[in-house]
Amino acid sequence: MTVWRLLLSAVRGEAYDYTTGSVRKAIVLLAVPMMLEMAMESIFALVDTFFVGQIGIEALTTVGLTEVMMTLIYSIGIGLSVAPMALIARFIGEKNPALASRAAGQSIAITLVLSLLIAVPAYLYAADLLRLMGAGPRVVAEGIGYTRILFAGNGIIMLLFLLNGVFRGAGEAATAMRVLWIANGINIVLDPIFIFGLGPIPGMGVEGAAIATTIGRGIGVAYQLYILATGRSVVRLSGSRWTVDLSMQIRILRIAGNGAFQYLIGSACWIFLARIVADFGSAAVAGYTVSIRLILFTLLPAWGLSNAAATFVGQNLGAKQPGRAETGVWWTLRITCIYLIILSIGYYLLAGPLVRGFTQDAQAIDYGIGALQVFAIGYVFFGLGLIPVQAFNGAGDTLTPTVLNFICLWLLEIPLSYYFAVHLGYEVRGVIWAVVVAESVLAVLALVLFRRGRWKTKEI
Repeated sequence: MTVWRLLLSAVRGEAYDYTTGSVRKAIVLLAVPMMLEMAMESIFALVDTFFVGQIGIEALTTVGLTEVMMTLIYSIGIGLSVAPMALIARFIGEKNPALASRAAGQSIAITLVLSLLIAVPAYLYAADLLRLMGAGPRVVAEGIGYTRILFAGNGIIMLLFLLNGVFRGAGEAATAMRVLWIANGINIVLDPIFIFGLGPIPGMGVEGAAIATTIGRGIGVAYQLYILATGRSVVRLSGSRWTVDLSMQIRILRIAGNGAFQYLIGSACWIFLARIVADFGSAAVAGYTVSIRLILFTLLPAWGLSNAAATFVGQNLGAKQPGRAETGVWWTLRITCIYLIILSIGYYLLAGPLVRGFTQDAQAIDYGIGALQVFAIGYVFFGLGLIPVQAFNGAGDTLTPTVLNFICLWLLEIPLSYYFAVHLGYEVRGVIWAVVVAESVLAVLALVLFRRGRWKTKEI
C-alpha cells in the first residue's frame, strides 16, 4: 500500500484489524485521524483566542481564567472517557462487540448524572469562582456571562469527550475525527458572528464566544448519538444498553475514578499556576494565555498520537499480544519526539511574531514571548511523558499515571513554580520553568515504569 493510499484509508476510516499485520500500518491508521481530530481542536482554540483578543485584554483574561477552571471539567470528561476507551478496546480485541456496546451505554448514563451535579453550583457561583482565580471587578463584570454559559453546558463537553473515547476504543478514529471537525468547524463560523454581530444578530462580545462553542459542541454530540443509535458503528446503543447494569458501572467507575483523578491532579495544578500568574496582573495572564494556546495548538496532535498508542495497547492486550502492544508504543514515541523537537526550534525562534499575532499589548507580548521560549526548551519532554502515560491508560492501568501526576505536579511543580516566580522574581518565566522541570521528571519516571512492563498483566 502506497503512503497516499494509506493516508486516504486512515481518513476514510476503513475497517482494519489492529491486532494483526504491520504494527506501523496499524499505528498510522489510528494516529492520522486522531491527530487531525486534535489538530482541529487546537485550531479552534487558537481562532477563539484571536477573535476574543480583538475585544480587549479583559475579555482575553476572562477566557484565560475560565479556561483554567474549565480544565477541571475537561479532566473529568477525559478521565471518564478513559474507562470506556480501555474497556471497549479490550472487548473489541476479544471480539465481543456486545459488551463494548453495554460499556458505552452505562458510561453515558454515569456522565449525564455527574454533569448535572456540576452544572448547578458552578453556574450559581461563577462570579465567586472568577474572583477566587484573581479576576478584578472589570473582568468579573465583563466575563460572568461567558463563564456561566460554559459551566451550564458542561454536560455537552463531557459527552463529547466520552463518546469520542468510545469511538477511539472501537478503533473508529476517523469517526471521532469527523465529529470534532463538525463541532469545531461550526464553532469557528459562529464565533465572529456572535462576538461581533452580523445582520439581525447583535454582537454579544465574549458571551458570544461561549454561545458559539456550546452550539457547535452540542451539534457534535447529537451527531455522535446518531451514529451510535443507527448502527453506523460497531458499538450500538439499543434499548437494552441503557438498562442499569451495576457490575458494568462498577468496572467503569473503578477505571474512571483513577482516570478522572489523574487528570484532575493536572488541572488543579494548572489552576494553581494560573493563580500565581494572576498576581502579576492582567497583562501577565493575557501573555500566559496566548503562550498556552500556542503550545496546545501543536501539542494536541501529539495527544492524538498518544491516543492511537492507547487504543493499540488496549486492543492488543485484549487479543493477548502484549509484545505487539509494546512495539507500537515505542514506535509512536520516536515519531512524537521528532515532531516536538522540530516544533521546539520553531517556537523558540519565532516566539515574537507568533505572540504579536494575538495581542497588541506591549506587556502581554513580553510575558508571552518569555513563556513561549521557555516552553520550547522543554517541549520534547511533554511527548516523552505523554506516550507511556497514555499507554498505561489504554491498558486500563489508570493508577500509575495518577501517582506520577501527584508526585511530579503537586509535590514538585506547584512548590517550584511559587519559588521560581515569587521568591526568585522570575514571574511568568519562573512558572513555566517549573512546568519544564516537572514534566522532565515525569517523563523519566513514566519511561522507567513502562519498561518494567507490569501494565502488560493488568486485568480490567
